[in-house]
Amino acid sequence: MTLTPTMRLCDIASKPGISASTQLITTRRICRNISRNLDAIHAERRAMRRQAGKLKAFLPFTLKAIADLEQQAQKHRSLERAKALVALAGFGRSLLFDHEGLAQTLGFDRLCDLLSVNTVERERARRDCSTSLDCLVFTHALEDSAERREQGWNDAPLFNACHAAMANFIRECPKHLLPDPFAPGAPFGPKLPPKLSVV
Repeated sequence: MTLTPTMRLCDIASKPGISASTQLITTRRICRNISRNLDAIHAERRAMRRQAGKLKAFLPFTLKAIADLEQQAQKHRSLERAKALVALAGFGRSLLFDHEGLAQTLGFDRLCDLLSVNTVERERARRDCSTSLDCLVFTHALEDSAERREQGWNDAPLFNACHAAMANFIRECPKHLLPDPFAPGAPFGPKLPPKLSVV
């Protein structure tokens, strides 16, 4: 069996005594490879769905072919996709909790250098005391901010990993423990009346 680039990176990351910089760099590259693989699967599925969409012009004669293509698109590389999502979410959970203490070991400036954080946003994060790994990568999404100026969409590898971990948490968390977003005072709920006081 030939080693894939991701497997080689995992071998490097699993060596004992590697530096925190190497650990973060390999994690970013592994997450980037997993994200590219997921994007490729998504593109292949989308191509199958587009084929099914083209056949809709010939309905009702193509009804069976459309159903077959849509089912094929749904199942296309599903096991590989599921494994990739589990791996990505595992990296994201590790980054969100930062059990290895990467942020503390590297220091804020080195961490920002490795994450390619823009100097303006770096100073803003320092001022706001957002110096932890989860704040830089997920909460404020500053990873690769030096490369993507003023873009609305973030496709950074560590952000994708943290996003997958949060999606898993929301999906697996018992319903009674999640807050109701439509409750009074919640983001989508009715606004509470202001609290008035006599001065």
